[in-house]
Amino acid sequence: MNYYERTIQSAVKRVSETFPVLLLTGPRQIGKTTLLEQMMEPGRKKVSLDNPTVRMLARTDPELFLQRYSPPVLIDEVQYAPQLFPYIKILADERKTPGDFWLTGSQMFRMMQNVTETLAGRAGIIPMLGLSSSEISGYNVPPFAVDITMLGERLTTMPRLSLNDIFARIYRGSMPRLYELDTVDTETYYESYLETYLSRDIRDLDQVGDEIAFLNFIRIVAARTATNVNYEALAQEAGVSAPTAKQWLSILVSSGIVILIQPYFNNALKRVIKAPRMYMADTGLCAYLMGWGSPTVLENSAMSGEFFETWVVTEIYKSYLNAGKRPPLYFYRDSNKKEIDLILYRDGVVYPIEIKKGSAPQNATKNFSVLDPIAKEPTEEERFAGTAHLKTEIGDGAVVCLSSDLLPIDRKNWYVPAWLI
Repeated sequence: MNYYERTIQSAVKRVSETFPVLLLTGPRQIGKTTLLEQMMEPGRKKVSLDNPTVRMLARTDPELFLQRYSPPVLIDEVQYAPQLFPYIKILADERKTPGDFWLTGSQMFRMMQNVTETLAGRAGIIPMLGLSSSEISGYNVPPFAVDITMLGERLTTMPRLSLNDIFARIYRGSMPRLYELDTVDTETYYESYLETYLSRDIRDLDQVGDEIAFLNFIRIVAARTATNVNYEALAQEAGVSAPTAKQWLSILVSSGIVILIQPYFNNALKRVIKAPRMYMADTGLCAYLMGWGSPTVLENSAMSGEFFETWVVTEIYKSYLNAGKRPPLYFYRDSNKKEIDLILYRDGVVYPIEIKKGSAPQNATKNFSVLDPIAKEPTEEERFAGTAHLKTEIGDGAVVCLSSDLLPIDRKNWYVPAWLI
C-alpha cells in the first residue's frame, strides 16, 4: 500500500506546537487519521470513537474516558462524543501543554459549534481535503500564485501531464484509498462512500428528513458544478423549498462535499452579481454522481469544460488549505455576463485567472479589462470624495489551460499549464 506524503503536515505541526488542542477536520476518508498516525510521537495514545463501546464511555463518563486516554492523545471521530469538549477544555487549561489533544472529525456542521463555544482560544482548527495532484505526483508545492519565476522553476521538476492524464485524475478524484491500492474499483468505492455519508453523517440531522431526496439534491448540485448558486433553480429541480435548498447546500459545504467561491466585490465595480459559485470538492465523486463511465467518456462529454474548471479551482483551493491558509479566491461576474473564472487576491494585489480546456485558447483574457476601474490612478474628484482607497493594483493574469509550456500571451498575461498548479 502506498502512502502519499501530505503537504499539510507542516501546518499541522505548526498548529500542534501552538495550541493545546489540534482539530483536523474534513470529509470522510481523505486521510486525516492516516496523516496524524504518521506524525505521532512515541507515547501518544490513539483511540477511535468509531468503536461503539469506547464511544459509549466517552458519552456517559467523559471524565473517566480522559483518565483512561490521558494526553498526549489522538481522538479519532471526536464528533460522536461532544460531551468530551468541556473536559478537554479543563485539562487544556490545567496542563497548558501544546499538542496535548489531537482530534479529527468529519461532521463539521455538527462539531464546529461545540468547538467554537467550548474550546475558543484553545484549539487550532485545520480544514483538510483530499490528495492534490502535486501530492499524487510526489511533490509538495507552496500555494499557487501567478508568479512566473516560481512557475518557471516548477517546469523543471513537476511531471508533465497530458490531456488523458489530467482527465484520468479528474475521473478518479482525490480520495487517498483510490491511489493507495490500484485494485480498488472507483464506482464501488464512491457508492460505498455515499452510503456511509448518508447513513452516518446525515441521518440524524433534523434538517434532512428524506435521505433519498437529499441524495437526489447532491446529484443536482453535481450537475451544476462550476456554476453560480441559484437557490430557486436548485429548489425547483429538487422539488423542495428554496430555504430547504439553501439549508441543504450549507450542509454540503460544511461537510466538505461542496466548495463555495465568493464574488469579488469592490465599490468601484458596478453591476456585480453577488451569488457565490459552487464546485464539487472531489471531481471523482462528481463524475460518479453524474454517471460517467470512464475518463474518455467524461473528456468527450458536454460537461468536460466544467469538470476541468472544477479540478483547477479545487487544486488551487487545496494548495492554500495545505499551507494552513484561508484560500484568497474569488470570481467575477456582472449583469452583462462578463466573467473572470477566478480572482486571486494576495497582499493587496488582484490577479485575474481564466480557466480553459484548450492548449492555446484565443481571447481568453478579454474580460480582464473589467477590472480597469479599480486599477486607474485616482482622480482629484475621487480623492476629494474619499474613494481613492478603492483603487487596487492589478497583477499578472493567467490562463490555466492545456498548454505544454509556460508561455506569454502579452506583456501582462501568461498561458499556465494545468499540471503546474
